[in-house]
Order: sequence, then structure tokens, then C-alpha cells
Amino acid sequence: MNPENEHDPQNNFKFKLKALNLLFLAFFAIILDPFCTFSIHDLVHIIRHENLKTITISSFSLIFLATLYFRNRRRKVYLLNFACYKPKPDQRCSKERIMKIFAGTGKFTEESLAFQKKIMEKSGVGDKTYVPRDMMAVPVKKGIAAAKKETEEVIFGAIEEVLEKSGMKSKDIGILVVNSSVFNPVPSWSAMIANRFKLRHDVLSYSLGGMGCSAGVIAIDVAKQLLQVHPRTYALVVSAENVTKDSYLGNNRAMLLSNTLFRVGGAAILLSNHPSDHYRSKYELVHTLRTHEGGNDASYKCVHEEEDEQGNIGIALSKNLMAVAGEALKANISTLAPFVLPWSELLLVVTSLVARKFFTKKVKPYIPNFKLAFEHFCIHAGGKAVLDELQKSLNLGEWQMEPSRMTLYRFGNTSSSSLWYELAYSEAKGRINNGDRVWQIGFGSGFKCNSMVWKALKNIHPLVEKNPWMDEIHDFPVILPKHEPLSSSTI
Repeated sequence: MNPENEHDPQNNFKFKLKALNLLFLAFFAIILDPFCTFSIHDLVHIIRHENLKTITISSFSLIFLATLYFRNRRRKVYLLNFACYKPKPDQRCSKERIMKIFAGTGKFTEESLAFQKKIMEKSGVGDKTYVPRDMMAVPVKKGIAAAKKETEEVIFGAIEEVLEKSGMKSKDIGILVVNSSVFNPVPSWSAMIANRFKLRHDVLSYSLGGMGCSAGVIAIDVAKQLLQVHPRTYALVVSAENVTKDSYLGNNRAMLLSNTLFRVGGAAILLSNHPSDHYRSKYELVHTLRTHEGGNDASYKCVHEEEDEQGNIGIALSKNLMAVAGEALKANISTLAPFVLPWSELLLVVTSLVARKFFTKKVKPYIPNFKLAFEHFCIHAGGKAVLDELQKSLNLGEWQMEPSRMTLYRFGNTSSSSLWYELAYSEAKGRINNGDRVWQIGFGSGFKCNSMVWKALKNIHPLVEKNPWMDEIHDFPVILPKHEPLSSSTI
């Protein structure tokens, strides 16, 4: 399995650029070596006895190389702040109420209602998650107007909050990247944001659609690449999903799962490549890594939007989804590991591989201890089964999984923005300290597994933070039952 950027020409360019930088540094050291004991008398001697043309050419060559180096070196990307949208209390909806809403639509058979009830009982989702107001209406509204209303509330609210928290004005934004998978109206979400916040006319705007729950990492990576070529620029990244459009009112069992997990949520992230912003930023972006398994038919087809026999549109999930996700994760971490793991762990991995290849297959593959590489883990809260499998695959403890499990319980699956609710949880708990490393992992249709690594630039003090957890963080963590029975009267 190969990550999508393994043979990317852009990687070749980066390699050549690093080689050029090293060559320049070596050349620069050779030139400066004689000047270590250079004096004013030496300068007078050179001017009197050396060819002025040679001196001029050498000086301009040195200036040119210095300019080339400083213009092409990698620009650091900082996270100034981020905001996670918290819907209004009137959108809070328990699982039993959701089941009553489903029953009230008259669209589901008894078997479909029973199946959704069974999934909800062991989903790991709590009773204080949020749904769109129009989904609680009688009858349920699923039109474009209702879908636009939902997403506008989420993304506009998140953007207003992140601008307020960072002290920035909308006119300061030079790059805008928005991701929303299932609902992409015309004009685009990036155009709606530009209109609502009166962004400047030269803003570089992008809307990413159909890329699933891992699109948030992709959006950050796109912004990072743009920040490498546009100096002293601010980038706004917005991640959201649309429950109104995503909900399925039919009886194809493969499409019913999304009804039980997805809830309202979204996040806005403000990035900068201004060197001076290092001192006021929360995090520095260390790595982004994208793995795409779309070349494999089974991976490509495991998450698909399609119509059922009655023409109802929904997202169909195949039975081999967990196996596909596992393979994508292996490909992603095998590429990321050399950049983040200590040498002691890499040596154990290599030893395990050699033993299995040349001696006996009975030797168990060594699972690297990623707790030596990262202090915090933010794994996409796709569902209890997903988190259970990831915990086993990465050999993580309950403390490392806590932000993801609590996010799933409190906010449900908010798609690509769930990674930011998880980071906000760790901040609200006062766990983020200067120098800590954070690993965010997203999964999505295609099939994709994407990672990004952040380094904390300061201690995050929860008392001065504003995020959706702050007024209730003392209630967490909660003990999660394996099975939470719902009243049979709900169906």
C-alpha cells in the first residue's frame, strides 16, 4: 500500500530544495572560513591588490545565494487559534427522542427502526448531542433551504469565534479552505463565507467536497502548501458536515448507520506563516501525511453515496470497512513512523520484520510504542467500533483514548471536525504543555487515512480558554456502558 504522495513530484522538489540548501551552507562555510581572522588591514590589502571586478562578482554571487536560500527555505506554519461550534440548547436531542423522530417520519419499516435502535444502544454516543432544528420538525425538512440553514449556523458561528479569540479581522485572511463532504451548494461555501465576512478580493479560496471525514486534515495540508509560497499570510480553514443532507429516510440497512452516529458540529482554524506569530500561537505544524487507497476497488467502494431501490439517497457502508481502515492506517503509520519514533522503537520494528521474513512467521509483528512519540492522540470519533479497533492497533491506553471517546459521547460523530473537539477536550483538561506533541488521525471515503502532527508552543491554561467543553469539563470523563438499552416505546 502506497501513500498518495510517496512518488509525488512535489516530494522530489522538496528533496532537491533541501540538497540545494545544504550545498549553499557548505559553500557559504567554505567562503567564510578565511574571514574568521579577517581584519581591516586585510580588507585594505584586497582592495589595493585584487581585481575590483572579481570582488564585485564574488559579492553579488554571495548575495544571490543568500537570497535564494532565505526565499526557498521551508516556512513554518503556526496555529494561532481554533474554535469548535457548540449548537444552542434547543438542538440537544437524546437517542430516545431521535428514535421517536425516525418512527414519526413513517419512512422506516419496523425492522429498520429496530436495527437503528440496536446500533444506537452500543454506539458510544450520549444523550446530549445536537441535531438540526428542521430534523426535529414535523414533518422533517430535508430540502436545500434546511441544509443551508444548518451549515451556515455552524460555519459562521465557528468563524466568528475564532476571529474573536485570535483578535484578527476578516480582511487579514489571505487563504480560505473549506471542506464539506455531502452538501456543496452553488455558490460554494467558500464564496458564502467571502460574502458574509466581506473577505478581500484577492483571497485564495478553495472548497473541498466529497472527501469524507478525513477532509479536515486534507484542508490543513492544502493551506500548508499554499502558505509555503505566499509569505506573511493568514489562512482560515473551516471543517463541517451536513446532517440534514446526510440523513437517510429509507430501509437499505447499509445506509442506516449514518443516521445513528452523525451530529451537528464544525470547526474553524486560523493558521499563519508570519515568523513573529510564533510567540502568540498555540501550536506549530510539524507533519502532514496523506494516504490514499483509492487504487484498490474494495477500498474505493467501502463508503459510497448512492440511491436505494426507492430513489432515496444515502451513504452506504460496506461490511469490510474496518478491514479497509486498518490497511489504510498501516500504510499511513509505516510512512509516518520514521519521522516521529525514537531510534530504539525503529530498531525493534526492523528486528521484528527481519525475524518474520527470514526465520518464522510465528513471531508477532512488533507494534511501535507511539506513546514515546506523542503525548496526545486525537483519533477521528467515527464510532465506538472504530475507536476500539484503533486502540487495539496502536496499543493505546484509556487515557490516550479519552478525548476521542468523550467527544463521541458528548457531540457524536461530527465528521472531520471531531479532531478539533478532541484537542479542545485536552485543552479544557489542562493537559497541553509547552513542547507536547499531538497526533491527529482522520479516516474518510476514498478510502483515505490522513495524519497531522502538532507541537505545542506554550502551556494551555484552561481558565483562560473558551471552547465547547469549558462549562461542563468537570463532568468528564464518564464511564461508558458497553450497552445502553433504549425504551421499546421509542419505536
